[in-house]
Amino acid sequence: MTRTESEARPSAARLRLLQTASRIFYAEGIHAVGVDRIVAEANVTRATFYRHFPSKDDLILAYLREIRQLERGMVDAATAAHPAPVDALRAIADAIGANIQSPTFRGCAFLNAAAEYPATDHPVHKEVIAHRQWFLGTLTGLLAQVHEESADPSARHFVMLRDGAMAAGCLFDPALVAETFTRGVDGLLRANADRDSSTPTR
Repeated sequence: MTRTESEARPSAARLRLLQTASRIFYAEGIHAVGVDRIVAEANVTRATFYRHFPSKDDLILAYLREIRQLERGMVDAATAAHPAPVDALRAIADAIGANIQSPTFRGCAFLNAAAEYPATDHPVHKEVIAHRQWFLGTLTGLLAQVHEESADPSARHFVMLRDGAMAAGCLFDPALVAETFTRGVDGLLRANADRDSSTPTR
């Protein structure tokens, strides 16, 4: 292994810290978890922690970016497997529904983080907004291929359906919430497809 390859690969200690923090942050909340607990459960020293993450905020941002990569990977997989935009959007909705029904589901990590960091100038809040803007933009682009004029409001509608399902999935029967969410997305997509078919050709 070359020196460059070794430097590019995250250390085992960093991975343990990030995996440990991700598990606890998501299950219990960010503010409720201190550095001492993360260090203890990851079985590293405080010096090792601060070598990889100069502050707890840096670790929180790394946690959110890991989730962002997972969610983007899900969307990329859906669009790669389903070239037709309506099918891709349905696949995205199905993946969200499946996540809601997972045993470890505790809501949307980004919405949870935004609730704990409401100040708009905080880096954590900015990270949340950046991810949501990407998600909204991706949906808008897909919906524009179905019916361009209604793409913006329809994408916002999709996001609101998703946010509601993420909240309800922690409070009610997850299977029923997922079914209600995907049915709502289906109705939204049918309405857009109907608009497209009724648009007069020029």
